[in-house]
Amino acid sequence: MIKTILTFALLWISLTTIAQREFAMTEGDTTYIMKRYVFMHLLSGTERSKDSLEAAKMQELHLAHLNKMAESGKLVMAGPFENGGEFRGLLIFDVDSLEEAIKMEAEDPAVKTNRLKMQAFYWWGAKGTKLP
Repeated sequence: MIKTILTFALLWISLTTIAQREFAMTEGDTTYIMKRYVFMHLLSGTERSKDSLEAAKMQELHLAHLNKMAESGKLVMAGPFENGGEFRGLLIFDVDSLEEAIKMEAEDPAVKTNRLKMQAFYWWGAKGTKLP
């Protein structure tokens, strides 16, 4: 286990200077292809309308935007948090850069109106990982 952690740490350090999005990691008899994604938190923004009709319309527009990004294949996972406080949801993008993900999500009507704000960073996961 310690050997695996050290191997991963060394790979991580070397990857911070390389603009690649995938690498192989071997643990025992198994080789994992690790892939870099953009992980984005959606947080409560400063403009939270109390009007339920307006909020419902904004949610409809927000979901339509997420569906459009998912159809493009660039948004690979999305969902809200339950009892997350200011953390409203998460998005995982399969794109080349943070800037690309931020530019895409900046077009979300809920972000444009400051109902939601974004926080994005790189995340490494095993390529092809799927939830059951």
